[in-house]
Amino acid sequence: MQLAVFWGIILLVLLTDLISAPLALFAGILVGLSMGTPYPARLGTITRCALQISVVGLGFGINLYQVAATGLSGLVYTAVSLVATMVLGLLLAKLLGVEKKLNHLISAGTAICGGSAIAAVAPAIKASEKEITVALGVVFVLNALALFVFPFLGKQLHLSQEQFGVWAAIAIHDTSSVVGAATSYGEEALAIATTLKLTRALWILPMVLLTGFLFKTDGKRVSFPLFILFFLTASILSTFLQDFQQVYAILVLLAKKGLIISLFLTGAGISLPLLRTISVRPFLQGALLWILVATGSLVAVFYLV
Repeated sequence: MQLAVFWGIILLVLLTDLISAPLALFAGILVGLSMGTPYPARLGTITRCALQISVVGLGFGINLYQVAATGLSGLVYTAVSLVATMVLGLLLAKLLGVEKKLNHLISAGTAICGGSAIAAVAPAIKASEKEITVALGVVFVLNALALFVFPFLGKQLHLSQEQFGVWAAIAIHDTSSVVGAATSYGEEALAIATTLKLTRALWILPMVLLTGFLFKTDGKRVSFPLFILFFLTASILSTFLQDFQQVYAILVLLAKKGLIISLFLTGAGISLPLLRTISVRPFLQGALLWILVATGSLVAVFYLV
């Protein structure tokens, strides 16, 4: 029964336009909480692959010149937000009594790109399985909430497409929810949010190196997110090979469906056993940190964008 529902929703996504990004995530959460996480040993890998392929596909609908402009300005936005997030996270951890390694995982996940950053940083600090699980649980729950909250607030505050794209890319944890929230807001917001979010993800490498130095661990091999290079390649092709626009349009459509599937898979990963691992203080730290980052970046967007 569980697998029938699981594959039934995915089939609906592929064959119809009935399921939006927020609805896909909500359906995944219902499956995860009511029936348990399907394919528990492989779900994370499947979700990550679906998301990365979808992001690459979205590149066929984004002009290279927009990538360059957004990427350059994004370096400043992401650098400032990263430093501010890590400092705020440290202060909140001391205030709430959250353990040093757990704080670093939650702060890195909030500052860069959610679960991907946590997975990259964890070996550098020799984090335990429990610390990783708690950090992922905190970020996943808040990330799911962001997909519903951000488009609603953006419309209530009358944010422009550009303003919302920048805000979502800076203040939402995972790439899946960034792209999902921007998709529901508009095409321009989607292009800006996707590009800026991938610029933010590039900070994984210096973050891991700095983490290894701060925690005095041996150098760890860092996995560079190669899908970003494929995203840029897709953007280059769509910009300079104009004769294949119909093909690009099909690829972008498939990418958007793939994104909705990845959001459903993300929701399915939020199970009762995962929620039980989250204690009050780490969750409170993660929530307060996220609210501070979201509020601060929103103020900056109003004045700078």
